Amino acid sequence: MPINYLRSLTGRQRTDDANRHLGRSLAFVAGAANAGGFLAVGQYTSHMSGIVSSVADDLAIGEIALAISALGAFLAFLIGAATSAVLINWGRRHNANSEYALPLLLEALLLLGFGLLGANLEQHRLLFVPTTVALLCYVMGLQNAIITKISKAEIRTTHVTGLVTDIGIELGKLFYWNRIDRAEAPPPVLANRRRLKLLGSLLGMFFIGGLLGALGFKHIGFVSTVPLAALLLLLAAVPMFDDFKAR
Repeated sequence: MPINYLRSLTGRQRTDDANRHLGRSLAFVAGAANAGGFLAVGQYTSHMSGIVSSVADDLAIGEIALAISALGAFLAFLIGAATSAVLINWGRRHNANSEYALPLLLEALLLLGFGLLGANLEQHRLLFVPTTVALLCYVMGLQNAIITKISKAEIRTTHVTGLVTDIGIELGKLFYWNRIDRAEAPPPVLANRRRLKLLGSLLGMFFIGGLLGALGFKHIGFVSTVPLAALLLLLAAVPMFDDFKAR
């Protein structure tokens, strides 16, 4: 990839095209980590609606230990999002080119460590499952907050329910029949086709990432997260190097 293109994806100066391209890349990573994580521990880690519901369900049936575990996953996602905000605002206040690259670097290091150490940690199953769930939830929160801040909440990469809802809204507007049979007709209902294309591409990239992540974990195990970490390091590298060179 050209250096200037990589710089535009995670650099301080933002464009709509850069936001969309970064969003698709992160949706791919989120789908792969989410699907691979399910094969590792039997739980999806980007689905906060389900996790909050499971806390309520487990409390209702008296499964206190499971409720605490689910609450831990929820808090990990929350802390991940908060960490992303802290890193971005720290970079912004220090006039860093890498204000958006810092959370991606942290995410890459966490996925890299998980990929290299996961097979050894799996031998300690009692500790491995809740730790893995918390780690992946933290990563999902970290990543979702990055693109949310960059795009001013227009793009999300782990919240597929929101993506599908927005696609349904735009499709409803696309197929709406605008009859004009009055002298003073209201403005026509029109779909935002550009937004619809973006939402569809985000959903598609999440699905493709999920498919490849699941296949990767099935065939090569935990090391399948290493290419994801490498992609994130590639996205973060140029702004980080710019700051290193400037200082």
